[in-house]
Amino acid sequence: MNARLHDEDFYTWTHTQAGLLREGRLAELDTAHLIEELEAMGARERRELVNRLTVLLAHLLKWAHQPDRRGNSWRRTIQIQRSDVADVLDDNPGLRPELGAIFGKAYAKARLLAANETGLDEHAFPADPPFSVDQTMSMDYWPE
Repeated sequence: MNARLHDEDFYTWTHTQAGLLREGRLAELDTAHLIEELEAMGARERRELVNRLTVLLAHLLKWAHQPDRRGNSWRRTIQIQRSDVADVLDDNPGLRPELGAIFGKAYAKARLLAANETGLDEHAFPADPPFSVDQTMSMDYWPE
């Protein structure tokens, strides 16, 4: 019943599982799907960090490569993304040890995003990040 409910009515399944946990009826839990959903929740948090860093890094690249187009919109986007990345890391400190790998993945995507948004060739942007994680996250850092 629980396994079928997972596929047919996810909302009801989640509430059923929560109720079973609250009542201590562990033998009745749909453990296979619970494990799958818990792992998916962690993966979503990691993707959220990659996405936030990608937008942040793309805007830093645009800032560095198109100084004549700098404006309040880019500045605010950079500030908001820095704050959002910090929030994701504060909410999920277990992601901090993975930040180096996540940063590299986000930078590769940021190059493509910046190229798309600027009309510049992707190779106009360095293959390796021109700024560190600390610089990227610093509210005082603005690449020249």
